This record gives sequence, structure tokens and C-alpha cells, in this order.
Amino acid sequence: MTRFSYAEYIALFRSSDTKRNSSPQKISSSGRAANRDEEVSSAVRRAEACDSDDWTALHEAAHRGQTHCVQALLTDPGMCVDKRTLQEQTPLMLAVHGGHLECVRSLLEAGADPDISNKNKEMPLYKACEQESISVVKLLLASGAAVNQRCYRGWTALHEAARRDNTELCETLLRAGAAVDARNTDDITPAIEAARHGHTGALAYLIQSGAGVNAQTCDGNTALTQACRHGHTETVKLLLKHHTDANEATNAGLLPLHIASQHGHKEIVSLLLPITSRVRIRQSGISPLHLAAEHDRRIIMSLLIESGFDVNSKLSQECSARFQDRRVSALYCAVAARNTRAAAVLLKAGANPNMDPFSPLLLAVRDGCLETVALLLEHGAHVNARPTAGFPAVLLYTHQLDVLQYLLDHGCDARTCFTCSRHHSGEHTHFRSHTVNTDATKPELKFCDWISSSCWRHSAGRVTDLLLDYVGNVQLCSRIRDLLLDQPEWMSIKEKTCECIMNHSTFASKTSVELHRCWDDHAMVVCLTAEQLNYLKKQSH
Repeated sequence: MTRFSYAEYIALFRSSDTKRNSSPQKISSSGRAANRDEEVSSAVRRAEACDSDDWTALHEAAHRGQTHCVQALLTDPGMCVDKRTLQEQTPLMLAVHGGHLECVRSLLEAGADPDISNKNKEMPLYKACEQESISVVKLLLASGAAVNQRCYRGWTALHEAARRDNTELCETLLRAGAAVDARNTDDITPAIEAARHGHTGALAYLIQSGAGVNAQTCDGNTALTQACRHGHTETVKLLLKHHTDANEATNAGLLPLHIASQHGHKEIVSLLLPITSRVRIRQSGISPLHLAAEHDRRIIMSLLIESGFDVNSKLSQECSARFQDRRVSALYCAVAARNTRAAAVLLKAGANPNMDPFSPLLLAVRDGCLETVALLLEHGAHVNARPTAGFPAVLLYTHQLDVLQYLLDHGCDARTCFTCSRHHSGEHTHFRSHTVNTDATKPELKFCDWISSSCWRHSAGRVTDLLLDYVGNVQLCSRIRDLLLDQPEWMSIKEKTCECIMNHSTFASKTSVELHRCWDDHAMVVCLTAEQLNYLKKQSH
């Protein structure tokens, strides 16, 4: 087969793209017409030649909109008008994609099939709607194009017309028999697609033509939920005017009010509040406040609170179980998302900071957010909560000394960190992580276990040194002492523990023998100053 040359072909027919004045055509008609006929004949002889993508001269002419060349090539009795490229594109598809009306007309008159799809199963009619070429659409429909044909994802030409907000296209397709509620593979209808993009004109026409306003997608979304999600206020108004159900939930259980609150669309929330059933909200298991707090929608939160939503409403057990931390409150959602100002709105309105299984204060401490920590403590968060540990749980999550000091200044009980009696005899409990123990059958977590864990050993001296500034009359167990001996804060810790012993009311009554026992016994690890050691030496002689 003779290989077709694009350069030669384009050179032959480039002149067909240029409009000529009538007078020059007449002057040179005999010469140029003869040359053109010779060029056409040459092209026709090579018409079936293909390039590496299986493009023929007809594909190229249709793609370029060269109507004269298309017509000339179609005169060849052996020409295949529906030949496909490697991308399964016919000359008709290429002409439609380029919006070349006369080329489309010539191909259709030559018998081109208007329903041959490309590799993505898109039909020429779908492509014409994508190009918003009403003339091409009408021509294809007049030639018998299937108006409800779908692409590989189930989109129809009407879906594309609605997406483009082209009412004229919608009207043309519907008059040709397009299904007004055609569904794609996700059960999206043209009306839902129009609502998603906020195309009120196309949506109004579709509703007028009988489109269902309460149709749902496979995940339970409606035209209203899509308009609420994307903030299309006028579209929401149109749908409500046509009695769309504002209490239809998605498969996730969310009502349109939930979705509008989550995305922060105040005007839409105001439209939905009077018509949304509070019973349906309770049945959903989640308040719009939870979503607004999580996404830092403070204006929406204030609007919901003013409308009577309870700041202490809890997630249902089913909703709470979706979270590993078993959260229940809107306040927890705000703190978990590090939305301090949203948390402030809730606390000011009376939110309880102590109603979640895992305290929001622990989250704030873990994140090192001193502003949130202060806010929660100011509104009554329990600083000494210890669900399964023998010391305040906030210490488990304190990674910054300034936060720890703030907690201690506001009542965190440091004394409970030094009540260990298990390690006085050399017993050691291996502690692998600093997570809270939730198994009630396991031993209570002690401070020495936690501070000895690999992730905290490097700062054990600094933490212990700071804690000792807030307690008196405490004893260090053997495990803490062994851990701290090689840390730079050990000298400071020695001084503080000695002061604790010197201030102990029973120290003065001990004999020198008893003091020696205290020194040797790991059950009471203390470090004495040089003056005290000299005193012991004198007493022992």
C-alpha cells in the first residue's frame, strides 16, 4: 500500500482553507480549476493510505474542516466513510469535534453512521453538545442519531447540555425524545448535574419538562444536597419553590441542613432551618453543630445556636463508633480539628468540656496548643482526670514544658507522680508506649513506667525537675532514680528531694542508724548534701 504523506496532502489542499474573491476565481478559472482537479485526483488515488495512527486523507480533511476536500474524497466509490482511527474516531466524529458543520453535512449525506462512538464510547451527538453546536446537534438528530445513547460512564447528551447550562440544547434534545431523568452509572440525572453546577436556567427548564426534583444518586444525594454542598443559593431557592424534600437524607444520614452547615453557606442554612425537621436531625445521629465545629464554620455555629441547637448534643452510638476515640461532643470535634475559635464559641454557649470519653483537654495538650488548653481549663476542664493511669492523664500527652508548667500552675496534681511502691523492691514493669491503658484488668499505669518509656527517656530529667517544683515530701522510686542518674538535671533533682526530706516532720526524730537505713534502702531514695553527710559520719563514729 502506498504510504500517505501529510506534507504532500496539506500542500495539495491548503488553498481550500482560504476564501477567494469571486473575480479572481473567474479570471483564473480555467487554469486553477484544472490544477485543483488534478490535485483532487491525486488525493483520491492516495485516499486509502494511512499513517501510524490509522488516519486517512478523509480523517485529516474532516479534522481540518476542509469541506471541498471531504467532498472530493467521498467521490471515490471505494472510500470507507466510517473508517476508524486507532482511537476509534470516524471522520464524522472529527468533524463534529471541530464544529465543522458543512463537513458533517457532507459525511452524513454520504452515509456516515451518526452512532459510532470513540474509544470512550462518546457519540458524535454527545461531542456536539460538548461543543454547544446547536446546528450540528440538529443535523445529527435529523440524520437519526440516537438521542439517549450513553458514554462509558453513562452520560447522555442531555447530561452534557445541562452541564453547559444550554437551555436551547436541552429543548432540542427533549423534543427529539431524550429521557429527562436519564441516569449515568452513579445514578446522576441531568437535573442533579445542573444543580451541582448551579445552572438555574437549565434546571428550571428540566423541572418544567418533568424532571424529578427528589431523584437520588447511588449515594443518596439529591439536586438539593448538591446545590447545598456547592453553595448555589438561587438553585436552592428554585428547588424549594418546586417542593423539593428538605428532609431527605443521604446514605450517610446527612440532611441538606447538615451539608450546608458543613460547607459554611449561611444563606442556605437560613433557608433550610425553618423547614428542616428536628426529629429527622435527631434520627440522623449527628447535629449540624458537630459538622460546623469540625470545619470551623463559626458564623454557622452562632446561627445554629441562636436557632436553639444544643451545644451539648451527643453523637449517636453508631456515629460515635465510627471514630477510634469515640467522640460524642461538638466541642471535641472542634478541638480535634484544632479550631480554637470554634471551641470558644461552643464554650461561651455552655458546652461541657468533660463529657467525652477522651477529654478534649488531652487533645489540646498533645497538640501543644496553649491557647486551647487555657480556654478549656478556664471553662472547667478536669486537669487531673486520670481514667486508667495513676497520675493525671494530661501528662501522657504533654510534649512541651511550657504547657506542662501551665497545667501545674492551674492545679495539675504532681504529687500523684511519686506514689509508686512497686519498684522499691527492684520490681520493674516494662512499659512499651505512652497510650492510655483501657483494659481494667491490667495494672494501673504509674508515672515511672511512662517516664521510662523510650519516647520520654531523653526528657525525663527536665520533666521530673519541673514536677518537683510543685510538690514536697516525696520519695523517688528506684526506677526513676536509676533513670535520672546520668541526666544533667540530676543535681537539681538531688537538691529538691533533699529539701523535701529536710522539711519532713519525722526526719528530726530519726537516729543515725535509722538515717543510714534510709540511705541504703531503695524504698526511700534520697540524696543528702555535703553538710548532712558530714553529720551522718560524725554520728556513726
